[in-house]
Amino acid sequence: MQKLYRDHAIVLRTHPLGEADRIITLLTRRHGKVRAVAKGVRRTGSRFGARLEPFGLIDVQLHTGRNLHTVTQVVTIDTFAQQITADYGRFTAASAMLETTDRLTDEVVDPSQRGFLLLVGAMRTMAAGQIAAPLVLDSFLLRTLALSGWAPELRVCATCGAPGPHHAIDVRAGGLVCTPCRRPGATAVRQAAVEHMIFLLAGDWENAVTADETVMLEAGRLIADTVTWNLERSVRSMSYVER
Repeated sequence: MQKLYRDHAIVLRTHPLGEADRIITLLTRRHGKVRAVAKGVRRTGSRFGARLEPFGLIDVQLHTGRNLHTVTQVVTIDTFAQQITADYGRFTAASAMLETTDRLTDEVVDPSQRGFLLLVGAMRTMAAGQIAAPLVLDSFLLRTLALSGWAPELRVCATCGAPGPHHAIDVRAGGLVCTPCRRPGATAVRQAAVEHMIFLLAGDWENAVTADETVMLEAGRLIADTVTWNLERSVRSMSYVER
């Protein structure tokens, strides 16, 4: 990697370093997840402190370091943060998206760039506020799980491959399970909730937004359980999401 490079990035999280600096965790388009020091950004009058807040889409210049890179220039591309932080529901759902991305993303180059583009698209949809925040979150979670190879099987039995419909889902098995393959701990699921998750995974908003509220809640719980199982820990932000 060259000493100085530029990339587009989404700010995933920040935390203080010393008296005036911050460590910024970024998901970049071409360099995967990057951790960098932004020097002096906590001082009044910092040149780019406000541009390095979570949810922001930025064009950033970085200097390569051994463990942490250093931010040298930042240009704002899109201020999703302004619309997202103005609404508590959007804020909590978008925070869960960032935390999940942070947990799932290895600090390596993603040649497909699909994870970055998926997050940018989800942030743009969330900021627009035309679709309910929990639906945007659930669709994002399913699609980002799919990119990681962990999408739940929603059409056939995840254990034996028997065609559906099936009426139970087992996150340990990887999705729907038929009656013979159903183990203790599998969760009963309505077909409407399964179809809703299929729409969310496909980004089919026309059908997803028409689901009954109880169906959305059921699907949301199953999606959250799937994320928790695959990450081997809960996403803390998820507990604050308003459904």
